[in-house]
Amino acid sequence: MKKENKIGENIRTYRKSMGLTQEQLATFLQGKKSLVSNYENGYSTPDIYTLIALADIFDVTIDELVGRK
Repeated sequence: MKKENKIGENIRTYRKSMGLTQEQLATFLQGKKSLVSNYENGYSTPDIYTLIALADIFDVTIDELVGRK
């Protein structure tokens, strides 16, 4: 059974809607491209500080970013 990865899917969706590459988003987060790739593919989950940064970059709420309704 595949683990649901709503946060990763949302990060990918928001990143692509802004026309950013994984590398460009990683630069905003002061990390490497693999960091964003790992989030998007469900290998790791952003900590709360990174979630805040991502929400600010994408101009969405944390609830929207994590798929909470």
